[in-house]
Amino acid sequence: MRRNAGLFVAISLLSGFGSSAMSLVAGIWILDLTGSTSLAALAGLCVYAPVLAGPWLGGLLDRAPRRPLVIAVNLMLAAALLALLAVRGPGQTWLIFAVSCAYGASYVLIDAGETALLPSALAPAELGDVNGWRSSAQEGMKLVAPLAGAGLYAWRGGHAVVVLSAAMPVLVATLYALLRLNRTPTERRTGRGDGPRTGLLVLFGQRATRLPVVLAAVSIAMSGFTTAGIYAIVVTELRLPTTFLGVLASAQGAGSILGGLIVGRLIAAKGPIAVGVAGTALFAIGCLARCLPWWPATVVGAVVAGVGLPWTLVAAVTAVQTHTPSALLGRVSATANTAMFGPLVVAIPLGSAAVHLGARPPLMAAAAICLTAVVVARFRRRSTPYDETPTALSPRRTAGTGPASR
Repeated sequence: MRRNAGLFVAISLLSGFGSSAMSLVAGIWILDLTGSTSLAALAGLCVYAPVLAGPWLGGLLDRAPRRPLVIAVNLMLAAALLALLAVRGPGQTWLIFAVSCAYGASYVLIDAGETALLPSALAPAELGDVNGWRSSAQEGMKLVAPLAGAGLYAWRGGHAVVVLSAAMPVLVATLYALLRLNRTPTERRTGRGDGPRTGLLVLFGQRATRLPVVLAAVSIAMSGFTTAGIYAIVVTELRLPTTFLGVLASAQGAGSILGGLIVGRLIAAKGPIAVGVAGTALFAIGCLARCLPWWPATVVGAVVAGVGLPWTLVAAVTAVQTHTPSALLGRVSATANTAMFGPLVVAIPLGSAAVHLGARPPLMAAAAICLTAVVVARFRRRSTPYDETPTALSPRRTAGTGPASR
């Protein structure tokens, strides 16, 4: 089991490095090719759009050989990334968008497949610790990979980053093949009650899960809405090179590591809703800080936003895990993932359009929306109290992190 735990942490390190580096460089590459901050921000839309199919893809994975499928998807992702070696000028910008879509679809399948593999590779008592280590590894890569990717891009160009990023899923596929799967996950469900509608009814039919998930959805959507505005702040307002975006991404990663280290204790002491409210408020403060015409304030704002976003996500996932019946947790978790990340599909293009009003209006609008959600959540919590006692779940189900490992 120790061997499998180490392999899963290594998988998180490698996949986190590859995805974080390439996600940032895709936007920078498009910005340099076209000069358009709006088009650069739309690269993120392509990555997140496939999450809308999460509940259906999750159902397919329940009926497929999981490890062979995850290995195959990683190898296909590597092949898709190598297609970016054909990018030579603005005429091939469409190829970056296409590969970004492939990236998004692959990670919907990989995330769901890995979540399903964990119980067959680890003892129930190990799941919580290993998921914590995986989360720390991924956040650590968000600190290192953007700087490394931006630096390599500035030194050798986009093709060098492509080769490095394509090597990561090949290595990940190798590590998946080395896993020792000793147990077969149970509780696979079929029939009418297993559709997306069931997940929606369970997820939004109780306040204990509805409020944290809505807060996380608002915060995550606003993170996409502000992408083009942040690009414009750096390039237009602060007149800094595009590679400074790597500094901001690493600063946000540092905040995420800090937030992840303390969020568990806060949830235990205050509950998921209180932590979701606090995280949404912190993200709003981070947006306002990045409106200031001083680059250190922009960096501090990125750190603060980095603390807030994981709080909202982890609070929502914890609420889903502790208030969902065991037999429905897989479908409800997939639906929650779509509910939290799906709004990015609309928020990113809206933010790309809003940046034409100026660099700061999108950030100020995002802060206002987040603070409004905070006020509404606090009012509803006080006016309609409810019992936050966790639903009785099996130890295997309560230990995992689900979408929080994203």
